[in-house]
Amino acid sequence: MEAKEKFFPGLDGVVAAETKISFLDTVQSEIVIQGYDLIKLSQSKEYMDIVHLLLEESLPDSAEKEAVEKVLKGEYEIPGELIEIFKQLPGNTHPMDGLRTGISALAGYDNKLDDRSLPVNKGRAYQLLGMVPNVVANSYRIIQQMEPIRPNEDLSYSANFFYMITGRVPSLLEEKIFDRSLVLYSEHEMPNSTFTARVIASTHSDLYGALTGAVASLKGNLHGGANEAVMYMLNEAGSVEAFEELLEMKMMKKEKIMGFGHRVYMKKMDPRALMMKEALKELCDLKGDHLLYEMCEAGERVMEREKGIYPNLDYYAAPVYWMLGIPIPLYTPIFFSARTVGLCAHVIEQHANNRLFRPRVHYTGERRVFN
Repeated sequence: MEAKEKFFPGLDGVVAAETKISFLDTVQSEIVIQGYDLIKLSQSKEYMDIVHLLLEESLPDSAEKEAVEKVLKGEYEIPGELIEIFKQLPGNTHPMDGLRTGISALAGYDNKLDDRSLPVNKGRAYQLLGMVPNVVANSYRIIQQMEPIRPNEDLSYSANFFYMITGRVPSLLEEKIFDRSLVLYSEHEMPNSTFTARVIASTHSDLYGALTGAVASLKGNLHGGANEAVMYMLNEAGSVEAFEELLEMKMMKKEKIMGFGHRVYMKKMDPRALMMKEALKELCDLKGDHLLYEMCEAGERVMEREKGIYPNLDYYAAPVYWMLGIPIPLYTPIFFSARTVGLCAHVIEQHANNRLFRPRVHYTGERRVFN
């Protein structure tokens, strides 16, 4: 008789890969990115620094940072055929589906698609980082029957992304806060979407295929989409008291409350959420309207008191994006766009030291005899 294998539902506690990219140190409450604490990085570094760190494995000097941004600006434009593809999508297409379609279609324009070498993969990553914000913004605009917005190379990478989403150039504070959100979303060890990308990459599938799978994974509301759900809850409530009542009602009905809890952090607050909480306070101070901040703090107290769980990044990123004037359906696509650099780093690492993922199952069916 075969020995019964150990079964870990959801792969809880299972180490699936070796990586030098990132690590969630729950003891020290640090998100380690190439050896650095992401929270400390987010306080003094920008998204371009993180791009260089994740793809080149070092923090850049000013010249290297400028060179990275120049490379990305050279990749901003997307093939005109993609615009036509977006025009064919139904008006009720979710922006994540528009994004998934766009990334998948880009594979057809890569004349080195079967080359998995490090230089080609890295160049491909920079190309995708340049184009994904364009795909995010303009797939949404076209689906909503708005005119597409061309990239503005006079703006920084983050300011241009903001501009293409909103149609306006951000203030210096808005640009700083939006850039910080990209930094915080850039990499987070092995969530479902990263695992999905690595599983696909382990078959020697290409970077576009791995990222297409990651988009599909992130669309699921148990992984991505929490930021959207949080904002819909806040808008539905409209006041501190109503938000507290809404959360209590959801708990009474045993409904999942988005924006709280995390499979890894468990009984600690996501340190990234603290950074976005500070950003929300800055925006509220600037506009002289603290309602959203007060609502979020009240919700935080209710969930800690009733469930002993704490906010994750999405809980405070949602009202920050709302205060920045970003449409709610774009919250998760922005998450993916920021995470593109981390996903590319993982796929590159997987291709460089690969073993095909092939887990087994815990069989619960019958053993039948066929006569």
